[in-house]
Amino acid sequence: MRIAQLAPLAESVPPKLYGGTERVVAWLVDELVELGHDITLFASGDSQTRGNLHPVWPHALRLGRQRTDPNAACALLLEAISKRAQEFDVIHAHIDWLHLPLLSQLGVPFLTTIHNRLDLPGLRNVVREFPQAHFVSISDQQRQPLPEANWIGTIHHGLPANLFRASYEQGSYLAFLGRLTVEKGPEDAIRIAHTAGKPLRIAAKIPRSETAYFKKHLQPHIDGNRVQLIGEVTRQKSSHFSLMPPLCYSRSIGPNLSAW
Repeated sequence: MRIAQLAPLAESVPPKLYGGTERVVAWLVDELVELGHDITLFASGDSQTRGNLHPVWPHALRLGRQRTDPNAACALLLEAISKRAQEFDVIHAHIDWLHLPLLSQLGVPFLTTIHNRLDLPGLRNVVREFPQAHFVSISDQQRQPLPEANWIGTIHHGLPANLFRASYEQGSYLAFLGRLTVEKGPEDAIRIAHTAGKPLRIAAKIPRSETAYFKKHLQPHIDGNRVQLIGEVTRQKSSHFSLMPPLCYSRSIGPNLSAW
């Protein structure tokens, strides 16, 4: 099949640091190529893929040296897929809701994997406006805020089978990997670590919009000893992050205390 994959432009594919959606898209594209499909990835120009890369913007937006209006970059993404849509058997979008008005008019089958939270105001209005749009959830739990959406399946995020090596030896600390936002549950991670009597290492980025949240709710607990903030890590560093399975939590998809 000829498949177009639309990736967010905030990070490269795969991301150089933190970027959950972009990393999943990278794995998905590479595996589809391995299965023999003709894949075109619409992403930032600094992306690397086994498929065919259509560079929409020169560099990922978040780590770019110059601040870029994301709306300008997203406009070019939509224009790029609009011009090439008829080349594909199906278009797979990973950019939330942005593409729905355009792709609904192009006559090419498309589906959307929703990677983010669904309990935000206004999303029910979007779902009602596009009743024929097909959505894929990453867990059944994720669907609960919008059960009326046209869900066609749940596909859990996969990763290369030999990417990480499982270890069942007792570790010396717990780990939190993610964004420091309330929906990711960093306060829960700190509470659990305190209750378990374990040190906690936080490998995370602080979004600009969450600076006040970080300073008020998280920074007072980070003492550099029992709770350490080590910043973002690359995939190579995260694979050696801890002997114990990392402690991850996301209220949008539920707790996951033993796996990535």
